[in-house]
Amino acid sequence: LLETSRFRIALLTGATAAKKRRELQAELSGGSIHLAVGTHALVEGAVGFRELGLVIIDEQHRFGVLQRASLRSKGQHPDVLVMTATPIPRTLALTTYGDLDVSIMREMPPGRHAIRTTARPESRREEIYEFIRTQIDAGRQAYVIYPLVEESEKVDLRAATEMADHLAHDIFPAYRVALLHGRMKQDAKDHVMQAFARGEYHILVSTTVVEVGVDVANASVMLVEHAERFGLSQLHQLRGRVGRGAHQSFCVLLYQAPLTDQGRDRLKALTDTTDGFVIAERDLALRGPGDFFGTRQSGLPTLRVGDIVRDHQVMEAARREAGAALDDPAQHESLAAFVKESWAQRFGLVGVG
Repeated sequence: LLETSRFRIALLTGATAAKKRRELQAELSGGSIHLAVGTHALVEGAVGFRELGLVIIDEQHRFGVLQRASLRSKGQHPDVLVMTATPIPRTLALTTYGDLDVSIMREMPPGRHAIRTTARPESRREEIYEFIRTQIDAGRQAYVIYPLVEESEKVDLRAATEMADHLAHDIFPAYRVALLHGRMKQDAKDHVMQAFARGEYHILVSTTVVEVGVDVANASVMLVEHAERFGLSQLHQLRGRVGRGAHQSFCVLLYQAPLTDQGRDRLKALTDTTDGFVIAERDLALRGPGDFFGTRQSGLPTLRVGDIVRDHQVMEAARREAGAALDDPAQHESLAAFVKESWAQRFGLVGVG
């Protein structure tokens, strides 16, 4: 997009060689680089900017509060835009309590269909396998997601490595099955993903490593094993790996009974809607808003005033009144000074989305 512009762009990731990293750090602090694109590597203390004016954090839920605060602190009050398909409870709550505005894009790209999501018990596994076969026979591809890389003695859960072998030899012997997980070397992961994107594999067995950054338009079905073990935001992110093409897509949440009440509520939220903001509101109601003055991104806050979901209109009115008071220093100068002095040490994290 900026190839013909006068702007200098640099990429900094964990894989950047040490010598190149030092060169980029010097250029960033000197101001000769206009746009820095990177991963968590940009958050490191050694990375500085001459005049940081804008911070854009994509996939916000992948960063902790302190990491987001660290990046923001590298400039003098830079503008901050955080983006995510499903806001974490703390961020959603700050749209009501704090100085955080929200914009929602509900439109789907042209030609795409809403993903059909169903929750099924373990007893219907064979029926689901047959459905996957029909999709592959129609020319589509599939994901099968597991919560673990390898089996564990501590928990009775299926794991990706063992199940990939089982699926390839016993369940889908007529189809090509690939395995992907976070413990693989980056080159190996890239090779598998590129081969899947080219259609060389029919089924990709994976952990949550595919949660972000994967775009295969021909993949139309996802099976999530032990869906009751995943959080709402994570399930929604995983589901977003399908439905990226013109074909109708499906997400099947396979669970082990009996479900807890909260587990049942989570799965119902996913089957009821594909709207990430609605799912985030359900997540907030289930897990709590977290600590506005701290780093917890969910749970009960230290100060609880009303119910943020039920009492949203009242809280929004209170937020406007508080904003008006602080925007009129002549009338409320002493109040603003008292609040800032009393809460100075804790205010730092409130502004972090």
